[in-house]
Amino acid sequence: MSSLSRKQQTQKRHRRLRRNLSGTAARPRLAVFRSNNHIYAQVIDDTVGRTLVAASTLDKSIEKASSNVESAQKVGKLIAERAKGSNISNVVFDRGGHLYHGKVKALADAAREGGLQF
Repeated sequence: MSSLSRKQQTQKRHRRLRRNLSGTAARPRLAVFRSNNHIYAQVIDDTVGRTLVAASTLDKSIEKASSNVESAQKVGKLIAERAKGSNISNVVFDRGGHLYHGKVKALADAAREGGLQF
């Protein structure tokens, strides 16, 4: 059994992922952050360290959904719309150390449906 907490294990996986994952101006990084209550997505250009577009379940345009997976899908659609508005179509997906399952997968699939390619 690991002596690390679940959060520490997630952070360790994220650091390991980020060694080889970086967003550029041509292909920015779609970063996903999950808290206990909300899910956040940002499109980031790591060369200048700037967030280009962002969306989360805290946005006024997203109404309360009946499940967390539905909320994640709405955030995915919203981030894809905003990215398209900023002429961004190709991104690198950063799952933030979380497993590609559930809310993270729902957000990614909705972003793909919205027109983002990764």
